[in-house]
Amino acid sequence: MSKPDAETGSAGASLRDVSVDPGLDPCLDPGPDFGVVIRTAALMKGHREVTILHAGERYRLRITANDKLILTK
Repeated sequence: MSKPDAETGSAGASLRDVSVDPGLDPCLDPGPDFGVVIRTAALMKGHREVTILHAGERYRLRITANDKLILTK
């Protein structure tokens, strides 16, 4: 079985090959209220858990079995 693709979450086609209406995707046109928008797929790169270093401290960001995000110190 192949490893999930970091951008699609599945093996196979890439989001680079998909045309998306900018009005339907907040990542393509986030507007002034959202600041920087990062997709979890890009941040997690196929993993369910990552470590984030901030101000010399380690934080753990993980995706739960219910597909929720939890950030812990």
